[in-house]
Amino acid sequence: MPAERYAICFTPSPHDGLAIVGANWVGRNAFSGAAVEPPMIVGLPLAEIAYHTALPRRYGFQGMLKSPFHLAEGMSEQMLLKAMMRFAMRFHPFTLPPLRVVHRGNMLALAPMTAVPALDTLAASIVTEFDSFRAPLSEAEIERRASGGLTPVQFSNLHRWGEPDVLTAFSFHMPLTGPLAAAEMPRMERSLEAFFGPILLEPVEVDHIALFIEEEPGAPFCVHSLHPMGALRARQSA
Repeated sequence: MPAERYAICFTPSPHDGLAIVGANWVGRNAFSGAAVEPPMIVGLPLAEIAYHTALPRRYGFQGMLKSPFHLAEGMSEQMLLKAMMRFAMRFHPFTLPPLRVVHRGNMLALAPMTAVPALDTLAASIVTEFDSFRAPLSEAEIERRASGGLTPVQFSNLHRWGEPDVLTAFSFHMPLTGPLAAAEMPRMERSLEAFFGPILLEPVEVDHIALFIEEEPGAPFCVHSLHPMGALRARQSA
């Protein structure tokens, strides 16, 4: 099995305000791979921010649409890139409603304030149409991922699609922390709301999908390529 793993995500364009603030918070630029100085927040030591952002820092500031996977036998990176280019051209760009800080279990993340059917459709299509590129999970991987108390739907998704939170179980979010103790949650939530502040009210254009790559086990995920949405002629006239 190849060492590399790939993931299909949404992340704002590198010079977008949300991308800059998000990279500043998680401490790494997913486009360049460079470390970013952590923010100065009153009452929240830098070491504490670094500790609580270790997990999202590895993945970069993004919202996962298809979880990390090894390429299936007979598939190549070039084949995946071509398929993503053709796929993205079929979908029209759309705008997310304002984002807010939300609880995702014992973690904090950014998520749209209201449902986004276009985003759900995009994610479902990515999961199903790129499944042929995904190498099957090993029994050990399935057992490990199923150990977190999955619902029947999530359990079925894990076995069929290699990940539990897809299709009807999907809920788009951009992780901001790793697991937090209940006592830490309110203070971290207030800090995040203050830090992201007005940027959350600005529109977020979903006009591309991103291929992320983990070049070797345990390495940080970086943006490999962006794939613009919409037909070329429509993009040129916009």
